[in-house]
Amino acid sequence: MTTDLRFPTPPSHEGAEALRHEVRDFLANVLVDRSSLRRADSWNGFDRDFSRKLGQRGWLGMTWPKKYGGHERSAYERYVVMEETLAAGAPVASHWIADRQSGPSLLKYGTEAQKEAILPGIAAGETVFCIGMSEPDSGSDLAATRTRATPVDGGWNVTGTKLWTTGAHQADYMILFCRTSGSPADRQAGTSQLLVDLKTTTGITIRPIIDLAGQHHFNEVHFEDAFLPSGALIGSEGAGWEQVMSELAFERSGPERFLSSMQLLIELVGALQDASSEAAELALGRLTAHLVTLRRLSRGVAAMLEAGANPGTHAAIVKDLGATFEQDLPDIARSLIDAEPDAASTSDFVAVLAHITMNAPSFSLRGGTREILRGIIARGLGLR
Repeated sequence: MTTDLRFPTPPSHEGAEALRHEVRDFLANVLVDRSSLRRADSWNGFDRDFSRKLGQRGWLGMTWPKKYGGHERSAYERYVVMEETLAAGAPVASHWIADRQSGPSLLKYGTEAQKEAILPGIAAGETVFCIGMSEPDSGSDLAATRTRATPVDGGWNVTGTKLWTTGAHQADYMILFCRTSGSPADRQAGTSQLLVDLKTTTGITIRPIIDLAGQHHFNEVHFEDAFLPSGALIGSEGAGWEQVMSELAFERSGPERFLSSMQLLIELVGALQDASSEAAELALGRLTAHLVTLRRLSRGVAAMLEAGANPGTHAAIVKDLGATFEQDLPDIARSLIDAEPDAASTSDFVAVLAHITMNAPSFSLRGGTREILRGIIARGLGLR
């Protein structure tokens, strides 16, 4: 029997549209000199100064308690800021992970000391996080983690390797998913999360991984008897799986799951202004319909977060459909305009097409592979 899975009506907030115009005016000013190609790299655009400016505006940690540097605003107001910054191609990488998932995880599971020490810095745009989940040879099978934290006097000794760790070379902290008891055969049991200070902890080696586009965003992070104090434990020992699944719900549901390629759609519409055809009109109409639908679903997840619900299955649906949309876009663009991708081109469309084409394969990998997501969806629908 399948479950009747519905997306709730997106939240409404009387001040949200006024906020939207405020954010747009701000972005139009601070991004005025940002090229189309740099806007296409919004997700990976690392700019601490930009993040600080968002923090000064009160646009980070928006839903958090004021005692931790937050602003106690609604999830939908936060969604408006996310949506507008991504659509404008703003450089969000230095605050993105911390504001989206690491901060909320600490708010939900962290100790009072962790919250007081970390959350105000995130809300100010000063503190950068990375995610220590994936490992060599395990793909998206997080339960196969082999990185181990062994209890020692005063804390933990950590040994193991994390892979595809975005931004580790620039981050201040990592939330590490690891095994604190048992073996990989125990699967989810015996896993925990630890807070890692990447700037002061010894025994950590960060090695770059260069992607298809020749950029350095990914890293291999190796722990060799790295000591973490007992206060590094997030939540309860052995509860890591439940905690990391909650964290992934934040990671999979936002507008970044269908706006990573937005600049290509903008350039495509511009390039077709003088070359319109029935095929182009049909393609753009279909893309627009898909985009509007994805936005509706993603805003529905924002309503669930506002209500304190667990949107795990809903988030997986948004992530899977969003990745499909983004990966289809370069091929659709090439079918409409006879141009070969070239990052060095003086044509904004051609340069952005090259960038998105090279990055598109990763869209169905980050945050969980398509196969893993569809398994989660099937389970949520009662099909497995």
